[in-house]
Amino acid sequence: MNALLKKELSAFFASITGYLIVITFLIIIGLFTWVFPGHFNILEVGYANLDSLFILSPWVFLFLVPAVTMRLFSEEKKTGTLDILLTRPISDFKIVMAKFITGFVLVTIAILPTFIYYLSIYYLSNPIGNVDTGAILGSYLGLLLLASIYVSIGLYASSLTDNQIIAFLLGAILCFVFFFAFDAIGSLEFFSSISNFIYNIGISEHYKSISRGVIDSRDIVYFISVIAIFLLLTKTKLSSRKWK
Repeated sequence: MNALLKKELSAFFASITGYLIVITFLIIIGLFTWVFPGHFNILEVGYANLDSLFILSPWVFLFLVPAVTMRLFSEEKKTGTLDILLTRPISDFKIVMAKFITGFVLVTIAILPTFIYYLSIYYLSNPIGNVDTGAILGSYLGLLLLASIYVSIGLYASSLTDNQIIAFLLGAILCFVFFFAFDAIGSLEFFSSISNFIYNIGISEHYKSISRGVIDSRDIVYFISVIAIFLLLTKTKLSSRKWK
């Protein structure tokens, strides 16, 4: 598994694709957080927090993560290397985990430089250090868990097709549905009696909870469960090639 993981990471950074994805994320978030005027601009809002980062990131990840994951299986299926990989002495589970960890590492690399934003508001606050560090760390945990779910969804989408564009679109649509659609459905009057249940199916409710700095075991269980479900679906899809 380690050899496959190294191969996948090397493949990303051997081309310009991996760098472009990371740079694009940082540019978009940086412009809205520090440059563009509006309620996302930290300097204009005047509060020492990173709410704008954690509000914007789910939207940016909606396109960034599927762009990372779209090639993980679809490219191998198109070139025929997946069939070769499946003949190697490595289990389907380890193949899926290697691909998942690859996607997660790449997204984490994109997130890490934003810690500079925390240092910036730490020293810009009055007095220095007057920031809610616990809430910010909780929000970063929520962001990593959100990225993990998006990666697992994108990985599943990639396993369904040998076309990277279709894998990207499927991944983006599924991520959108799980993060935003359930909130929209739950807010409808028709579903008012079960609105809380519908909200809790979606990612948004759990992400918002952790972003407030509240580490609830129910939220952690939710994230782990959804990740496990999509990884299992991906493994099942991968194994189905052997049944033909």
